[in-house]
Amino acid sequence: MRTLDCQIVTEVTSRLCREANFVLEPDVISALGKARDDEISTTGKDILEKLHENAAIAARDRIPICQDTGIAVVFVEVGQELRLTGGSLEEAITAGVRDGYARGFLRKSVVGDPLVRKNTGDNTPPVIHWRLVPGDRLKISVLPKGAGSENMSALKMLKPAEGLEGAKQFILDTVSAAGPNPCPPLVVGVGIGGTMEKAALLAKEALLRPVGAKNPDPELAALEDALVASINQLGIGPMGLGGRVTALAVHVLVFPTHIASLPVAVNLNCHAVRHKTAVL
Repeated sequence: MRTLDCQIVTEVTSRLCREANFVLEPDVISALGKARDDEISTTGKDILEKLHENAAIAARDRIPICQDTGIAVVFVEVGQELRLTGGSLEEAITAGVRDGYARGFLRKSVVGDPLVRKNTGDNTPPVIHWRLVPGDRLKISVLPKGAGSENMSALKMLKPAEGLEGAKQFILDTVSAAGPNPCPPLVVGVGIGGTMEKAALLAKEALLRPVGAKNPDPELAALEDALVASINQLGIGPMGLGGRVTALAVHVLVFPTHIASLPVAVNLNCHAVRHKTAVL
């Protein structure tokens, strides 16, 4: 049985919150560069060049890539042979988010009651998703999720008879209805199957996959390619001002479901696909 002090968890979570908001992963930078090369619209090319430049400035000067530094969504994998000491794991992660947003001078965007709308003042609580896994390690992934893209996400309970074509049409309709609001070019997370909440969680988790990485399932990889092609024919383009590149990638995750259900969730992410991971 391995032990890990919760104070270390707090320190690492704090760092991940700051790094995720300051530095895009290499796969995202590469995807933006490819989009710039592929874009045929002069305006679109110029926008993509500025997005590339903006990311470079943020990383160099350690300032936020976007003024909306998001609500902290945290995926946690806990090894079943790991023992946490010195406090509660949930409190340690929450303290890390609080510290990271304070030390990084990141905007505090969380309201404590969704109806009263009073800001909590420290960007907590985070949204935490837990998974117990074999081993003695702790894996933490922080995904700051801005409201512009989150608000344009959607879920639909399709009839099983609507099948693949119905799912594809819903995904396309969601991106089309979103238009410029989620700050394209997008990474589109898709969850298919399970139950209502499982499909939504799959769609969010799909955003953690490196942009451009192929789905290990050949059929899903083909579906993702087809969806990217269809989305990029919508003409929305970079920042919604027209062009060829509306989506950088589509990532699909699936899960078994009930014989009478076909849940499909679409979680949109703007061009700044912000996430950082650490293994302790």
